[in-house]
This record gives sequence, structure tokens and C-alpha cells, in this order.
Amino acid sequence: MTPHLCYLSIIEPLNTFVDAAKRVFGGDLRAIVLYGSAAEGRLRPTSDVNVIVVLARFDRANADAIRDDFRVAQAAIRLDAMFLLESELAAAAGEFAQKFADIQRRHKVLFGDDPFAALTIPRDALARHVRQALLNLTLRLRQKYVERSVREEQAALTVADAAGPLRAAAAAILEIEGRPASSPKAALETLAGGDFAALMPRLSAAREERALPAGTAAETLYRTMELARALADRAERL
Repeated sequence: MTPHLCYLSIIEPLNTFVDAAKRVFGGDLRAIVLYGSAAEGRLRPTSDVNVIVVLARFDRANADAIRDDFRVAQAAIRLDAMFLLESELAAAAGEFAQKFADIQRRHKVLFGDDPFAALTIPRDALARHVRQALLNLTLRLRQKYVERSVREEQAALTVADAAGPLRAAAAAILEIEGRPASSPKAALETLAGGDFAALMPRLSAAREERALPAGTAAETLYRTMELARALADRAERL
């Protein structure tokens, strides 16, 4: 199994970007937050390093000044940055409830105060976005099954790409139900239960290796699609 990348492998380029942002944005910089797999120390070789840069205002001159530093960090560690005004935080949490719920669960503050410490994500908005995300995923997986299941490599990559959204959706469902899990992976294992227990190791293998054992990819993709549909059915009852 491919090992997770150490947080230390990204810290120097990440700190260089943080220092550049502090220099360029000055008093307009409120916080820089690392989120996702990097924040929980589970980076894979294909993972992006995701940050949110929280600003008081987005000034063109400052944006121009940070471009070169950002591009260097992108090349070094696949940095992906969201530039968010502090005044937009509550609205973004409502409009992108599932994404921000996942960020709230898995983040690390690199600079400033934690903008997620007191953030409240509306339950109705979170439930609506979970339902939308799972329906969209189900429809995409049906298309990809027809399109890619004949090709083992493509089918395995489709499964790998579906694992993260499935885990995030499962974590959101359990959170709405009032019994949050220790991690998105644990949440999916809880909700998968006996019906999909055999699928869980294959999902993990596809996510880690970007491949599956010969002869298993098509069946795994189909079962992944069925799991997405089962979670969508559960989400409809929230």
C-alpha cells in the first residue's frame, strides 16, 4: 500500500507561502487554514494541499503580488488556495454546507485566529447539500460505469475519486443524526454496515493505490454506485 506522505514533506513550501501571504496582504490577512487530507496527516502522492486564505478585502495589487509565490507553491506541493473574505464566511457555509462541514471537521490553522471555531452550519442547508451531492454522485457513477467499466484502470480511478465524496457525505449524515464519527472513513464504514462491508477495503485500496486487483474493478465500481444510492436514500430521510 502506498504510504501517506509526511506533513514534514510539505511544511517548508507551505510555510514559504504563508510568509509571503503575511508580507503581501499585511493587515488584510485574517487567517490561513489548511484543510482536508493534509490537515489530518493523510496526504497521498496525488493529493492537493488545500488552504483557505481569509481576508478583510481582496485587493488587486495584493493579488498580483502573491501570484508568483502561489505558482511556486502550486508546482512544489500542488497547493490549492481559496481566497475568502471574512464577511463571506457565513454565507459560504450556508451555500456550500457539506464542503464547509468537512473543512470544520478537518482543518489546521496556520496563521491567525480559527475562523471555524464559532462557525455554525445550518442543519437544513447541510442536509440539502448532502442530498444534492449524493444524487449527483450516483448519476455520475452510473454514467462512468457505462463509459468506463470495460477498462479496468479507468474503472479503478473512478472508484478512487468517489471514495472521498462518499466519506464526506457519510460524515455529514452522522453529524446531522447527532452521532458524529471520529473520521470520514469511520463514518462511511459505520453507514456501509453489513451490506457493503466487503466494499470498504476495495474503496481504500483504490483511493491509496489508484488501482484494483485484476478482474475486480467493474464489480467494485458497480457496488460503489449502489452504495452512493443507498446513502442518498438515507439522506432523503434526514
